[in-house]
Amino acid sequence: MDVIANLGIGLQAALTPTMLWYCFIGVLLGTFIGVLPGIGPLAAISLLLPITYYIGADVAIVMLAGVYYGAQYGGSTAAILLRLPGTASSAVACLDGNPMARNGRAGVALFITTIASFAGAITGLIILIFFSPYIAKLGLKFGSAEYFALMLLGLVAACTFSDSPLKGGAMVVLGLLLSMVGTDVNTGVIRYTFGFSELSSGLSLVALAMGIFGVADIIRNINTIDTSQLSQRFTLRSMLPNREEWRRSLPSMARGSAIGSFFGTLPGTGASISSFMSYATEKKLSRHPERFGHGAIEGVAAPEAANNASAQTAFVPTLTLGIPGDITMALILGALIIHGITPGPQLITAQPELFWGLIVSFIIGNILLVVFNIPMIGLWVSMLKIPYRLLYPTILVFISVGVFSVSNSTFDIYTVVAIGVLGYLLSTLRFDPAPLLLGFILGPLMEEHFRRAMLLSRGNLGTFIDRPISFSILIITALAIGFIMTSSVRRRLKANKTDKASHAN
Repeated sequence: MDVIANLGIGLQAALTPTMLWYCFIGVLLGTFIGVLPGIGPLAAISLLLPITYYIGADVAIVMLAGVYYGAQYGGSTAAILLRLPGTASSAVACLDGNPMARNGRAGVALFITTIASFAGAITGLIILIFFSPYIAKLGLKFGSAEYFALMLLGLVAACTFSDSPLKGGAMVVLGLLLSMVGTDVNTGVIRYTFGFSELSSGLSLVALAMGIFGVADIIRNINTIDTSQLSQRFTLRSMLPNREEWRRSLPSMARGSAIGSFFGTLPGTGASISSFMSYATEKKLSRHPERFGHGAIEGVAAPEAANNASAQTAFVPTLTLGIPGDITMALILGALIIHGITPGPQLITAQPELFWGLIVSFIIGNILLVVFNIPMIGLWVSMLKIPYRLLYPTILVFISVGVFSVSNSTFDIYTVVAIGVLGYLLSTLRFDPAPLLLGFILGPLMEEHFRRAMLLSRGNLGTFIDRPISFSILIITALAIGFIMTSSVRRRLKANKTDKASHAN
């Protein structure tokens, strides 16, 4: 009954014309910012932050939050249609969403993305409503040892993205090496810059994602693809998944929502890790893992549900503990503090109108996103009717503008070209780029948490075993490695038997 009463308080606060207007503006901006490659919600929220001085605290947070989770919806659009991830977490949508688009199923891919995003967001909000205090307490039990073990598990899972776990592992290691470029956080020593002062702050994540997916794909397909032949006559019925696709997608959405909800509550993890983990989980659970990377609808549904669930539950540590999960959450936290609101355990009881008003506005915002995105699918799919010889120069312009806008550096444009060439060479050798990106994202976080764990334990590696949660995660990691190795050996033995049988015939 308390929850119903609290939601009633939230409805009264959220259904005012001002709140609805700013909610609409936020999700609309978020969607378009997500579609534009390289811009991202961080830049948009940074630009909008000064505006919050002139409006109320509640409407300011509603608008900024709308930009944040609206970008999760829009980020997959360019990833599916053009293989250009609008946000880091939507990079996974390239793996199966783009092959679906090239098979004339772009409408289905975008429709299932919208539904999965909504399902994940609502799951995250339900958890936010009912379990915020309990999840916040669980999150406090995670120290550096637990975070390191969890990220190690994520990297092991990323090895399964490729058909060959050995190649997947090699790409993870390459991603980790690239993440070490720049200034050491602890000592201030500059590492692996090779005399380029522009690399002192490290490689740009946007440049890496754009190069490894976007530029590499353009080089690979510039003479082989005519997008005007990829599209089909668009109707409402053509974008609806068939019964079999619904059967495969719904459990994937549920699993992705659960994974995203868990990772979203942990500060410093975020949507990127949850989307990669959900993809790896679906590939492992599938009876036909060979379909992944070639247009498996589960490979679109699960990661999208995960990153949107994570985007919603990221507000759990931010609002209940005052601990931002990532830089974007830190900006939203800053907006709260600017207005004299101190996030923490007392926020729910001290300012129930604000807290529950935000929750209800998040629900309204996600409904608006579904209403807005589904009619837009036809417009997005029509992009595929543009001949590729005209489309790829436009894509390159978007990539250049997006990469340059992050730090106003022309060096990042040269970087994205170099990474694109590297990505093309790796793709010709059949190396999957996704594990590289996850290794790059997790590398600095793993190094930071490993060093911190070592400092706290005075150099004792046993700290990872002495702590029950980290020890349990390490056991799961070891079992995952064993499972991957045995599966790989079985696959090779089966292939050898098939080859011998074919030669005997």
